Amino acid sequence: MNRMRVGLLFGGRSVEHDVSLMSARSVIQHLDAARYEVVPVGVTREGIWITAADSGPLLEPGGMERALAAGGATRATLCGDPSVKGLLPLKGGTPIALDIVFPLIHGSGGEDGTLQGLLEMADLPYVGSGVAGSALGMDKGAMKRAFVAEKLAMTDHIEVTRARLESAPHDIAREVASKLGYPCFTKPCNGGSSVGVSKVKSADTLIAALRAAAAYDRRVLIEKAVDGQEVECAVLGNDAPKASIVGEIVPCNEFYDYNAKYLDDRSELVIPARITARQAETVQQMSRAAFACLDLAGLARVDFLVRRSDGAVLINEVNTLPGFTSISMYPRLWQAGGVSYPALLDELINLGMQRYRERKSLTTRFAPGERVVHA
Repeated sequence: MNRMRVGLLFGGRSVEHDVSLMSARSVIQHLDAARYEVVPVGVTREGIWITAADSGPLLEPGGMERALAAGGATRATLCGDPSVKGLLPLKGGTPIALDIVFPLIHGSGGEDGTLQGLLEMADLPYVGSGVAGSALGMDKGAMKRAFVAEKLAMTDHIEVTRARLESAPHDIAREVASKLGYPCFTKPCNGGSSVGVSKVKSADTLIAALRAAAAYDRRVLIEKAVDGQEVECAVLGNDAPKASIVGEIVPCNEFYDYNAKYLDDRSELVIPARITARQAETVQQMSRAAFACLDLAGLARVDFLVRRSDGAVLINEVNTLPGFTSISMYPRLWQAGGVSYPALLDELINLGMQRYRERKSLTTRFAPGERVVHA
């Protein structure tokens, strides 16, 4: 049996570069070598695309730059010309054909629709959501507007621009006090891994927290803090997605910040979550609804808060490219449901191929003289 050639993309220019390396190391370990030939494709912090025969050195912090300097990696580009169907070495040579791409670049430039657009232009199958779904899943402001249209319950929130923050910070402070109160959370609209997120307990620190978030994006989301359990649900599928068992996050810090997620091993992942059967069913239903309303594909992790005062289930956000280490919540939720990590990777690749075949079945040419059917 011929092995499928999988282009594994990792790294990138976003603040989640190191998280991406962690995910890629785990995926490479668990892809069945009898079925898949992995082509590692690293993107440096400066945006330089490289590949190498051995993925190991590229997946160490700073390894891509060292490999480039030592001549142990080849600069290449993903060509938008669909006749290439893969990587094009910049210094000449034979193009490296790819059967499918598995993007593991978290954050901007990887899961915000920009990379997906390039893959569509290149006519390459890929794992995960398309251009629109990825963009909506990354942009927390646009995502919440879609959730409003779908009537999904969520926390109260305000969206502000960097320009307004600079011109009228006191107006924003008054709006927060009247509509949300304290404590509240400030976060970049486009971001992940809790980078740039602050818990604001009083008006004294609001403007500084907003400016910290605005360093990462031109739009900032302010959300009312909720005293509740943090629970998550994994979704898998395309047009008929399945929702996993619900898991619970017990952060070691005051909230689930970057340190609690990746650096401090005291945070707990509890599976199944300590919520009622009815609440768990609501989480699963809302997860599938959010997946559908954003037109997602392949995979997503959907995050919720279960308010302690009344048990209400509130959707927080979706993550279209969640962390993918063997201890990350997304694969662990499916493992708890009987789906092994390698089997999960197989299914994601199958779903990517299904979505590609669907796109290829669409008509892309139209002659003005063709008959048009009117309803």
